[in-house]
Amino acid sequence: MILVIAEQQGGTLNRASLEVVAAAQQAGGSVKVAVLGAEVAAVAQALSAAEVAEVLQVQSPVLDTYTLDGFVAALAQIVEAEQPDVVFLPHTYQTRDCAPALAVRLNRALVTDCVGTKSQDGRLLFVRPMFQGRLYADVAPTGPALATFQIGAVRADSMKTGTAPAPIRVVMAGMAAGDIRQKPEAPFREAKQAVDLTQAERIVSVGRGIKGEEKIALAQQLAEAMGAELGASRPICDAGWLPMDRQIGSSGQTVAPKVYVALGISGAIQHMVGMKGSRTIVAINKDPEAPIFEIADYGVVGDLFEIVPEMIKELQG
Repeated sequence: MILVIAEQQGGTLNRASLEVVAAAQQAGGSVKVAVLGAEVAAVAQALSAAEVAEVLQVQSPVLDTYTLDGFVAALAQIVEAEQPDVVFLPHTYQTRDCAPALAVRLNRALVTDCVGTKSQDGRLLFVRPMFQGRLYADVAPTGPALATFQIGAVRADSMKTGTAPAPIRVVMAGMAAGDIRQKPEAPFREAKQAVDLTQAERIVSVGRGIKGEEKIALAQQLAEAMGAELGASRPICDAGWLPMDRQIGSSGQTVAPKVYVALGISGAIQHMVGMKGSRTIVAINKDPEAPIFEIADYGVVGDLFEIVPEMIKELQG
């Protein structure tokens, strides 16, 4: 059995949780989902739409705000009670904080940043990138394990829904406020005005082909016309033309929007690792041999400074 740990904040489900449910379904076998918090009935109800065996609604007043002590203790209780073969989690900031401590507490292996699974000789293998996505390793942990999945590696819309809502079981976590040593602060953000591109449905991203900082405004106009967020490849952010929280790639954010428009992006492996899970990829580049065209659903070979203004006109009617 696979136990998926879903993540929510303030009663809002992190979309990455649905991606992990889809990954668990694709791995095969029985799947259960657990969600933690002080009041998570609505989130549990939303998760029950998935084709899973059961949803565990894990509640306690001390789980109202994330703390390492509280969540590790609650998760350990659930894992020890359910005894899943493997635990799947989204590779979020919260998981990066608690998963190592949980693995140590449970004496289980931890495989991080997975992009998929394989079955070999009856064993479940975890596929994860190495050397910034240049190679992929098939990891075969010995014994029960925990695995975190890279955001965007599996599309949320590939999650199977059930013909009827999955049963929900309320589990009261046995903890007291005195068990929590930490005093929680505001959730971590990379920068003062950081944007979470992982939650964006549409992204317009710029690369070296934009030529100059003053040309970023053209991409911004297209993004506004599309109702999209603005992203960038690493050279743009390194040059200071856009803040670092806009960077997409192996050293930035990993995204999987419904539409990803790449303007003047050649398609270095480090960038493609961060956006190849997008549902529809549109690439505009003057170089017909640009690697980005290998993964693009729609490719336009041409001058973006001629093409983008026409796109904006069409979108604005």
